[in-house]
Amino acid sequence: MMRAAVCVRAGGPEVLEIRKVPIPAVPSGWSLIEVKGAGLNRSELRTRQGHSPSVTFPRILGIECVGVVAESADPRLPTGTTVAAVMGEMGRAFDGGYAEYAVLPNDLLMPITTTLPWEVLAALPETYLTAQGSLDALRIASGDRLLIRGGTSSVGMAAAAIATAVGAETAATTRSQAKAGALRTDHAFVDEGGSLQAAVRALWPEGPDHILDLVGARTALDSLALVRRGGTVCISGSLSGWLIPDFEPIAAIPSGTRLTSFHSKDIAGNTRALQYIVDQVEAGAYRPTVDRVFGLTEVAAAHQHMESDQAVGKVVIVP
Repeated sequence: MMRAAVCVRAGGPEVLEIRKVPIPAVPSGWSLIEVKGAGLNRSELRTRQGHSPSVTFPRILGIECVGVVAESADPRLPTGTTVAAVMGEMGRAFDGGYAEYAVLPNDLLMPITTTLPWEVLAALPETYLTAQGSLDALRIASGDRLLIRGGTSSVGMAAAAIATAVGAETAATTRSQAKAGALRTDHAFVDEGGSLQAAVRALWPEGPDHILDLVGARTALDSLALVRRGGTVCISGSLSGWLIPDFEPIAAIPSGTRLTSFHSKDIAGNTRALQYIVDQVEAGAYRPTVDRVFGLTEVAAAHQHMESDQAVGKVVIVP
């Protein structure tokens, strides 16, 4: 038997119940992982709230985890191997990382060599791979000016770390003046819900070369108006929702300006990219921000903490 945080139905944090359940059997092509840590994500909040129509309850949530191989028939995954897993319908089509053990598809598992503590390693897969993929979509380079909207989110802080290491000039937004000091960027802006045109143009008269928009629906149109002509906006988050009402591409996208996106499903199983990130963290080039670490039995409190927008950086649970 094992302990798991089971989402029994759609609702508030109280629907996450700690239960003793059987350790699942391991089908062909899958492996049993002893979970050592799992990062929490906004998509899990939405699934718990009932906004993921394809998900049926009860379900063990968690779209990412890190741990060690407990049982596998895959020769590249001997018992005791440190692995990470992210996306690939974890916590949605099948049970995910909010448990002491998880059975996961072999092609989702990324063997990693590391000496990082589990709570730090658990903060990396979804967050840093999404940040790296987003910056790749923006084609960030040394000397570029980058604005990150949603800068105190875990992905925002990871993107700032990666962009700074590349040599970009960075700025980021936060909705809270109290959180502005936590931003590890060259410049910080407090987003009070209106346009950032005046504040950003005072810093960069032509606008930033790139905008990584993690807020999404509420800020996307302003980002398109704010980026320099010919610059790029990448939408990789949906902190304010999924849909942009009455979106008119020809009117909203200035001539020559690029609008793109990055979806974290594209990072599933990318061992080389994750190992590079781990190596950079171990070398001190990237400094991940772990906001708080909760025990598995505290998962409802962890959801409440994230849902109330108290977190600065990544929230992690450990069994």
